[in-house]
Amino acid sequence: MPLRRPRAATALLGAALLAATLSACSSPASSSTGSADGAAGGYAVDDSTLVFGVVPDSVDTETNYQPLMDYIAQETGKTVEYHESTDYAALIEASIAGQIDVASFSGFTYVTATNNGAELTPISSITTAEGQEPGYYSQAIVPKGSDIASIADMAGKKICFVDPSSTSGYLFPSYALLQAGIDPEKDITPVFAGKHDVSVQKTGEGTECDAGFAEDSEVAKSDAVEVIDQQMVPGAPIVESNSLPDDVKAQLKDILSNVTADDMVAAGIDSADSEGFRSVFYETTPVDDAYYDEIRDICEKTNATQCQA
Repeated sequence: MPLRRPRAATALLGAALLAATLSACSSPASSSTGSADGAAGGYAVDDSTLVFGVVPDSVDTETNYQPLMDYIAQETGKTVEYHESTDYAALIEASIAGQIDVASFSGFTYVTATNNGAELTPISSITTAEGQEPGYYSQAIVPKGSDIASIADMAGKKICFVDPSSTSGYLFPSYALLQAGIDPEKDITPVFAGKHDVSVQKTGEGTECDAGFAEDSEVAKSDAVEVIDQQMVPGAPIVESNSLPDDVKAQLKDILSNVTADDMVAAGIDSADSEGFRSVFYETTPVDDAYYDEIRDICEKTNATQCQA
């Protein structure tokens, strides 16, 4: 099926939800313990610890990232503390408050966080196969045997999204619906599943959701759904906090810009050789802030409230 790189959309569903959350949290963030510690020492906790924040987008999130965190710990000599927020907005809040040192965001979460005051720099994006460019697919899915054959057929249906701040589970799907002539605010019933794997599960069951959206890595794990459309999404960034000492930032950039699973295994990280890890990680490829201008372009042209500072 054809790949599309969306450049424009109109108003997006659920904008007020995240905007209200960020409005409530962005001002007092500077007075939080995490921010105060970070501002004083450059770290979220202390100079022997790196806090690794993640978008909570599947039940396997911690398992998927553990080899990478072990590698960072070995190469930096610091303890790496896993930080999984309750949802996308909470991870954005934590980054604004200076409570994370390194993180793996979605593209939209990164743009939203920086728009709202988070001081972050992208280092790289994870790819899952040799020769692959940064990026992944937002896939439109339906239960096996469904009569829904295209996005246009989703009108009037219950549609699973992931989260209002999910790039592949909300922003790009909303664009795809609009391109098919479907108003996400009026023409469907949205269901926010919270995680990509849950969106896949609910869609496969066909009760709460008639169709849905999720990123390709989670869709591939299910035999209960089939893909009816997909869009290429800018690869999710691994970012570092700008408040870290310069030598630590340089070290993180050095070890995370171009590293393969094989490199990690050679360095003694045996868990990087597991089938599960290799299914979600082949190597990291360098990206910079400009790589996410496509998402900013959607934000600018839609005037989506989520994107506003």
